[in-house]
Amino acid sequence: MKKYDYIILGTGPAAYQLIKLLATQHKSILAIESGLFGGTCPNVGCEPKIYLDGAVQAALLSKQLEGHGIEQAATMNWSQLMKEKKERFASWANETRKNISKVCDVISGSAHFIDRQTIEANRHYFQGNKIIIATGRRPHELSIPGAKFVHDSSDVLSLNKLPEHVTFIGGGYIAMELATFLAAAGSQVTILVRGDRVLRHFYQKYSRELVVKMKERGIQFKFETEPTRITQLSDKYVVELNQDGPMVTDYVVNASGRTPNIEKLDLSAAQIDYSTRGIDVDRHLQTNVNNIYAIGDVTSQDIPNLTPVAEFQAQYLFNSLEKGLTQPINYPAIGTGVFAFPQLAQAGINPDSVLEDGDNFEIKEYELSQSSLYAGQKEKGLLTVVYDKANYIVGVSEISTSAIHDVNYFIPIIGLRINKNEWHRNVLPIYPALADKIEGILR
Repeated sequence: MKKYDYIILGTGPAAYQLIKLLATQHKSILAIESGLFGGTCPNVGCEPKIYLDGAVQAALLSKQLEGHGIEQAATMNWSQLMKEKKERFASWANETRKNISKVCDVISGSAHFIDRQTIEANRHYFQGNKIIIATGRRPHELSIPGAKFVHDSSDVLSLNKLPEHVTFIGGGYIAMELATFLAAAGSQVTILVRGDRVLRHFYQKYSRELVVKMKERGIQFKFETEPTRITQLSDKYVVELNQDGPMVTDYVVNASGRTPNIEKLDLSAAQIDYSTRGIDVDRHLQTNVNNIYAIGDVTSQDIPNLTPVAEFQAQYLFNSLEKGLTQPINYPAIGTGVFAFPQLAQAGINPDSVLEDGDNFEIKEYELSQSSLYAGQKEKGLLTVVYDKANYIVGVSEISTSAIHDVNYFIPIIGLRINKNEWHRNVLPIYPALADKIEGILR
């Protein structure tokens, strides 16, 4: 039985970052991957998504400016765009494996625990002084008749032919983003939302506004609606619903959420605590077993499941295990966004969480329509800022065609607690741009 300093389960952003760091300390490492090397983000997630988003945003922005200096809006060629996307990303998994193989041993296959120090993979046993679980998440599986006919986000991001009508199940960021992409390319899109709202973790005023804007472009929403059965009808599918009549569609996408990859790990064999939300860890990212840790999306922590967060955890764990750091993890200001049209973005405190706390927080909304950046655009944009009692900015939310880039300006202001005087002393931003407008928002 071969023994290692570290056994790492998974090779996504959290694991990949940790492997690179541990390799600098000349540790013996075994990385085990059951899927694509590199995980979801670079292969079938954020990287290919943002590649497609570049074309989608350009096409929709040109349409918005039609009649305001643009004579003819751009049209998308989905097949050509997908062909170029595949050429760009097809080799990433193999390249990631090669890179990892340079610094550690690698196994392709499923792994599970035998005991607190022993892992079995491909009928071989391995022992690790420390074991790191970084297996990420996968699309939540539907438990309705006909679930075998649905597709997931990975399928959409490799879809060669554009369906005439697409039905999304779910109202999270995956559904909102991919619906935006396909509708912009020419598909008719319907989104089935189980509850009465979309994007529950975002400022609801702006989430509702996004729904309005998407409806104006022809995207249909059915709220408080769930599929009960899916059947095939020739080359189409019939989706039966809990209310209203059945609907016929060409393509069904399950975007009902993601679930942690833990079932095949046999965590009980190592007596690791977990739930349906993921693996339980403390503020040192340690499980209840003292030599086993978990990082990335597989944990049950109440924080955004984002690639930068996963990489931040990897850096923290490296410093803790190899550099003697004893403090618990302290997360910085975290920004997150929805690549729809218009975009949603936020960082810090969500205004919804402090709407009733006027004693400790002030919420102020700014219209971005006065900026020359928005000349000729129909979408003017709104920015909501949360101030604390000391008049520092502690949260921002925005809806606009550039919300994600705009909110990025505010993340260092929130994280570093910068006031107006410090901004004046240390910053001269590019003019004219949103950063120049921040001076009037700082106090």
